[in-house]
Amino acid sequence: MPHSLISQDHIEAFQRDGVVLIRGLFADHVEALRDGVAENMDAPGPYAAENLKDGEGGRFFDDYCNWTRIAAFQDVIAQSPAAEVAADLMGSSQVQMFHDHVLVKEPGTSKATPWHSDGPYYFVEGQHTVSFWSPLDPVTDASLRCVAGSHKWAKPVLPTRWLSEEDFYPNPEDYMPVPDPDAEGMDIREWAMEPGDAVAFHYHTLHGARGNTATTRRRAFSLRLVGDDARYVQRPGPTSPPFPGHDMVDGQRLREDWFPIIFSR
Repeated sequence: MPHSLISQDHIEAFQRDGVVLIRGLFADHVEALRDGVAENMDAPGPYAAENLKDGEGGRFFDDYCNWTRIAAFQDVIAQSPAAEVAADLMGSSQVQMFHDHVLVKEPGTSKATPWHSDGPYYFVEGQHTVSFWSPLDPVTDASLRCVAGSHKWAKPVLPTRWLSEEDFYPNPEDYMPVPDPDAEGMDIREWAMEPGDAVAFHYHTLHGARGNTATTRRRAFSLRLVGDDARYVQRPGPTSPPFPGHDMVDGQRLREDWFPIIFSR
């Protein structure tokens, strides 16, 4: 039986569409995550970024790979049902931690999160992948937007750098151009969400978000997890996150001392 927060319909929707909404996944941990985000912003890690060009209003902060140094994130990963729900959605017997990600848009930040899929930025491939995106403030227009079925497209979507808009790797011909889902009439899924709700999506699901034109900030916590069939893959350049010195080779499971198993059947 799946975890009580989800049903078989959730699992089938995730497998079919590459995206599903899960109400209340982190509902018992919102304050802890808010504390973790505040700690992260007060002491950013080496990968922290400000994603606005000169003259653009507001603030769009993001940072990742901080869970090993921020106790609040460690506690939520260990105590929340996210890992078990991930196993259910992926159909996996084990769940490994990949990384955390914090994204904060202050009021008046008109910049959208560009359409992209995470998979091409990562050095991992497999069907058993899931990201949870959870707002820590009520969201409507600044909610996550995902294109249903895009995780099954024949080619991955071209990864680009958010600020410079340059290609991420030297082989753009291996990817499809980033589409314009609104103009092309694609099936975009988005929801008004309460703090602690979560969107679950596959690493190859195309997604983005509008700017935050509200009068309140939009804090979001993401958790990136992998399952049984996920394997390391060599990319033609540094990945994001880069995890320097990992020493893994093509086809290897992610090393468990860096990417621990956080749930097993």
